[in-house]
Amino acid sequence: MKKPIGSIVLLASLILLTSFFFVKKSEAQVEKSRFLSYEVDPLQQELHFYWKNKDNINYKSFRKLKSGLEKENKELVFAMNGGMYHKDLSPQGLYIENGETKARIDTSQSGYGNFYLQPNGIFYVTQKNKPVICTTKMFRPNTHIKYATQSGPMLLIDGKIHPKFRKGSSNVHIRNGVGILPNGNLLFAISIEKTNFYDFASYFKQNGCKNALYLDGFVSRIYLPAKNQNQLDGNFGVIIGETKIK
Repeated sequence: MKKPIGSIVLLASLILLTSFFFVKKSEAQVEKSRFLSYEVDPLQQELHFYWKNKDNINYKSFRKLKSGLEKENKELVFAMNGGMYHKDLSPQGLYIENGETKARIDTSQSGYGNFYLQPNGIFYVTQKNKPVICTTKMFRPNTHIKYATQSGPMLLIDGKIHPKFRKGSSNVHIRNGVGILPNGNLLFAISIEKTNFYDFASYFKQNGCKNALYLDGFVSRIYLPAKNQNQLDGNFGVIIGETKIK
C-alpha cells in the first residue's frame, strides 16, 4: 500500500530537522571544548581587582598575589590577567581599585594594537557588586564604582559580534575575556588553543552573553585549581581574582 505523499514529505522534513538539530548541537559542543570558562556570582563570591600590594609593588604574577593573600589568611580561588598594560606594567586605560581611580580613561579613537580596535570597552563592578560591561563611549564615571578595567576590543555589543571581526580569520592567539550571563553572573573564559576574535566572541554569544570584553591575548593566563589549572607565572598589570577566607 502506498503512503500518502503528504506523510512522506512530513517524515522527510522531520528527519532533516532532527539531523540539523544534532549537527548544530555537535558543532556547539566542539566549539565550547576549545575554551575553559569559570562562572562567578559577584553577589556571593569575593571578586577583587589587584595591581600593587601594600608596599606599592606590582604583583606581576599569580604566584606573588597568592603568596600575598596567604599572609592575610586568604586563599586564591581563581585568577586571570585583567586588561592590557604599558611597559612599566601600569594599566592601559581606566583602572579603578576600591573606588580609587589609579589610571585615567583613554578615550582616543585611534592608536596601535587591539586596545584601540573600536569600539573598546570597560568592565566594572559597583559598590553593590553589580557587574557592567559597556563600550567606552557609553561609560559614565560615578562614585558607585568599586572596580573598573578598560580594554579592547569589545567582543559582544548588545548581543552582536564586534563588526570588525571576520569569520575564519587567521589572526589567532590564546585569548581571555569576560562576559555577563543572562542570570547576571560573570563568565570568564580563556581559549585552550589559539583562536581568532570571531570564534572567541561566538563562545560568549553561545552562552547567552549580551556584552563581553576582550581582556588580552598571547600573555593570557588562568589560575583555577578546581579545574586543574595551576598556572602561577605571568608578568601582568591588573589581575582579577576570587578569594575566600581560609
